Amino acid sequence: MKKNLLYYGDNLDILRRKVASDTVDLCYIDPPFNSKRQYFQIYNNIGREDRAQAQAFTDTWVWDDHAVAGFDAILSNAEGRFQPQLVQLVKGLESVLGRGSLLAYLISMSLRVTEIQRVLKLTGTFYLHCDPTSSHYLKLVLDAVFLRQGGEYRNEIIWCYRGGGVPRSDFARKHDIIFRYTKGKECVFNVDAVRIPYSEDVLASLPSRYDKSYRKNKVYEGYRPNALGKHPEDWWEIQPIMPSSGERLGYPTQKPEALMERIIRASSNEGDLVLDAYCGCGTTVAVAQRLKRRWIGMDITYQSIALILKRLTDTFDETVAGAVVLDGVPQDMESAEALAHKKDDRLRKEFEKWAVLTFTNNRAIINQKKGGDAGIDGTAFFKTGKADNAKIIFQVKSGGVKRGDIATLRGDMSRENAEMAYLITLEEPTAPMVKEAKATGQYKHSEMGRSYDRIGIVTVKEIVERGDRLEIPMNLEVLAAAQRAADSEQIDFL
Repeated sequence: MKKNLLYYGDNLDILRRKVASDTVDLCYIDPPFNSKRQYFQIYNNIGREDRAQAQAFTDTWVWDDHAVAGFDAILSNAEGRFQPQLVQLVKGLESVLGRGSLLAYLISMSLRVTEIQRVLKLTGTFYLHCDPTSSHYLKLVLDAVFLRQGGEYRNEIIWCYRGGGVPRSDFARKHDIIFRYTKGKECVFNVDAVRIPYSEDVLASLPSRYDKSYRKNKVYEGYRPNALGKHPEDWWEIQPIMPSSGERLGYPTQKPEALMERIIRASSNEGDLVLDAYCGCGTTVAVAQRLKRRWIGMDITYQSIALILKRLTDTFDETVAGAVVLDGVPQDMESAEALAHKKDDRLRKEFEKWAVLTFTNNRAIINQKKGGDAGIDGTAFFKTGKADNAKIIFQVKSGGVKRGDIATLRGDMSRENAEMAYLITLEEPTAPMVKEAKATGQYKHSEMGRSYDRIGIVTVKEIVERGDRLEIPMNLEVLAAAQRAADSEQIDFL
């Protein structure tokens, strides 16, 4: 495989069906809800400041049909996928934890770590990013999967950082944990590529005497510093992404590129294949691209796919993003209809996200609220002058469209102070719908020298088969919009 791959969908299904065994050199994952606050609802002492984000974890990791299916699959082990030690571990965890959100999370991780171990080369390395609240459980899972198949536990890396608030009655929680495992006894480890420069104070304090001694497989270099810097310890002080950073994209759990650069440089070489099965806003793939590695990214939300493509375009150029092989993104009516009618609750808004972001060329802001969205699936802003803008709202319908939908959308425009609106529909609009939309009149765009229907109707067929896209010049790109939304609404995970 020479091209980079970006998969849209459930990473467990993708890993099992699309990624061959013994092909990946390095895998890093930062699973969802790894921040400290979002695990605290598992315990009874959740603090007030943590409740807002804790709810997000509860919405995702619940004991539902997916958890039951995963639990049964591990215990039955009908296909022989799972190590006997993992099966026994999951049984024990059920006894200790009960059937709740934490066990659902650990089952999800067990299923996916099993597949990641399979796709790694014998010399491959795996990094799992988590937090201290769940790390002890996750290490048991990793030991059961890796150590029983000839793998090695290498490091518990502590990522230390500063910034954000501090608790009144506790020591400030300012570190994450990154476990490092290898599939076999031998692995890539480029220490010279990640050495840390000595400070001037340290260099000045070192005596001139130099002794070099050996003990087993370790080298003790006495007092003379290596010209490339010191050998990194297993605790890393790397500055997080601060609100004012130009690197910041507004993604709630975005990690700094410096963190990923150390991991990728240390555990892979140019041309190697790097996998991130929870690629989020694309930090891993962006750094892998810059460091001349091949990469595979996976995410279950289309907004992440859109962010990654935009990030690659902005960071490199359109040819880099254009060369990425997209898998799982609807390219025809059959695949669009399949996405629209998925029964998986985790994906129930994915069709709307895909439709809005595709039609706007990733320039809209997605409404993230689950329910109570007042009919608005997305918002965008278009230029009306050098310093002015106006709002467009979007609504997506997968079926049952009727004339009354246009009247409702018109009311939504008034409530939202929007100048224009678009209805994106999987079905063909009826003649009364088209007539009702035309009756709302037109918006005259003085800068463009043309007029637009105040309410436009576009079909999914026109989007996927004709390539229809929103033509109005926009002034808020999706990444900038996401950052502003995060700054005003999100609680910083630091």
